[in-house]
Amino acid sequence: MKALRGWWRCDAASVAAGGVLPVTLSGYVVAVLTGLQRWEKNFAGKHAFPEARLAGYVTDLAAPTTVITSDLDGDRRLAELLLGTRLASHSGGAIAYVTTNTATTG
Repeated sequence: MKALRGWWRCDAASVAAGGVLPVTLSGYVVAVLTGLQRWEKNFAGKHAFPEARLAGYVTDLAAPTTVITSDLDGDRRLAELLLGTRLASHSGGAIAYVTTNTATTG
């Protein structure tokens, strides 16, 4: 968990605004972090999210098995939605940004 919380070279405000940090391996989501509202910056310009929560992770890539670790409904839904899926993204480094579609109901 310590490694997943940081240090990332990223736009921390954008990551926090998104509310979720999917961790990928070869484009597949292997872990999901939430609780990203607060971040710290080190001398090298990298960011850490010390209050990040591990919502879930994948235990095996050959036969994906997911483990949901959060008791919060929103975290659980995100983990169930993202874990094991292929995520198309745009990346210039370790952090890949994903365009989201938001819909409002009125």
